Amino acid sequence: MTADLLVLLIVIATALVFDFTNGFHDTANAMATSIATGALRPRVAVAVSAGLNLIGAFLSVAVAATVAKGIVRLDAVQGEALLIIVFAGLVGGILWNLLTWLFGLPSSSSHALFGGLIGATIAALGWGGVIWAHGADGVLTKIVLPALLAPIVAALVSAIGTWGVYRITRSSDPDKVNEGFRWGQIGSASLVSLAHGTNDAQKTMGVIFLALVAHGTLNKNDEMPVWVMAACAVAIAAGTYLGGWRIIRTLGKGLVEIDSPQGLAAESSSAAIILTSAHFGLPLSTTQTATGSILGTGLGKGAEVRWSVMGRMAVAWLLTLPLAGVAGAVCWAIAHIIGGLPGVLVVFALLIALSVLMYLRSRRDPVHTGNVNEWPGGAAEADTPDAAAELAKNTETEAASVAEDGQHVTVDGSSPPAGSSPRETNASNSRSAQV
Repeated sequence: MTADLLVLLIVIATALVFDFTNGFHDTANAMATSIATGALRPRVAVAVSAGLNLIGAFLSVAVAATVAKGIVRLDAVQGEALLIIVFAGLVGGILWNLLTWLFGLPSSSSHALFGGLIGATIAALGWGGVIWAHGADGVLTKIVLPALLAPIVAALVSAIGTWGVYRITRSSDPDKVNEGFRWGQIGSASLVSLAHGTNDAQKTMGVIFLALVAHGTLNKNDEMPVWVMAACAVAIAAGTYLGGWRIIRTLGKGLVEIDSPQGLAAESSSAAIILTSAHFGLPLSTTQTATGSILGTGLGKGAEVRWSVMGRMAVAWLLTLPLAGVAGAVCWAIAHIIGGLPGVLVVFALLIALSVLMYLRSRRDPVHTGNVNEWPGGAAEADTPDAAAELAKNTETEAASVAEDGQHVTVDGSSPPAGSSPRETNASNSRSAQV
């Protein structure tokens, strides 16, 4: 076995690892709302999603073509140099995926991959090595513009759909409405899973295709090999079945308290937008689309939105491309300085070490099927305006309550020390309310 072939195999294996992380990182996009509303049990939900991701990966290769031919200028680099660029970009994407999973942030796996590839390409070839804009193609047109528009459009469509649903069913029995929409959610969540397979699995297909072109196995105008499609489909389906419970909890319970009609509206709008983007070969962020849809359901219903959680998500979105790019550039620099197969092996070992470290850190605060629907702090967490106002109102009421015959009662319900004055008691209540 030659060194070039071994490097190619390592790159393909790393690409499939990325596809696997993409699967469990993005399971929440399809199934978070169904799990949150009880439409599907957690394990059933991820199993259904895995199967449909597997099927969806075979439906189209338009997105794969964009990834394979629309980021790196293939006429400027070839052979082992291109393989190392692709490998470094994949490692950068995997590390960002794992880091955001650790913190339960639903960031874009797609942008992590693109950021890693762009960063490694810039480090190797300079800014001119990236196809920024070329007619209707290029990073700005195919990646950046959809990233800006997708969550806004999804939120708007979902808000209108949610408002319409509640308007139509306002005179119906709420229990029957929720029960009926839970059944509808099974279909809409399944459609999102199918759409996710048509969009996200193809990104890894495009990367493997790029690696095969670099090795000389394929020409850039060849058809996508069936074995590449099958391997990527299986990898993303396996990752999806693993769950990714930390991110499922954030999307299902952390942003908005979701009822079944909202879940159906969010999933339907996400599926429509993702399938449309796949048809036009746009490698859309399914995470941003799903998050925008969930946010829209809260706005459409007039429900409370945890804006602090939304703010953390937005920061992660803004940082994904540049920080994954930095990671990709650093990995390329390490591999390039060491050189050849040894450099690739060192970066691969670094990837394994950091992955194990993040996994061990996640075990300190495990999220699983038993607590995936339990948001820390409870449903009335005080980072929503109404929750904070209600808490303040209740505290003031309790602090001001005075028993008959002048017997003051403290906030915690106990009697004050004997001989204490009303002023002392009120001061104690104030301190208790602050705590």
